[in-house]
Amino acid sequence: MPQYAFLIYEKEIPVEDIPPEVMEANLAAPEKIEAMGARIVSEYPMQPGSTATTLQKGGAITDGPFIEGKETVAGVFVVECRDLDQAIAIGKLLPIMDGGIEIRPLHEM
Repeated sequence: MPQYAFLIYEKEIPVEDIPPEVMEANLAAPEKIEAMGARIVSEYPMQPGSTATTLQKGGAITDGPFIEGKETVAGVFVVECRDLDQAIAIGKLLPIMDGGIEIRPLHEM
């Protein structure tokens, strides 16, 4: 089955400020994804963008994320899906407060 990376972009807020219904929806997502016949291969919640270190062409090293923006990557996970349509349906399950989700097919290895 093809694999898709889901990159979750959100504004940075403290975990304790995430609304309870958003946390509950996040916790319920894996079971719903499995029920759709897809499989989570891996998932990686991320520390805030302020903890990032960026290496740029020419060797420059900077603190923080590479791109300045309102949202930062909050997490990444990989799911085996039948196709892009199923990946999009899975993306719609995920609670997004102020950001978005980038769904990107991965190269088959």
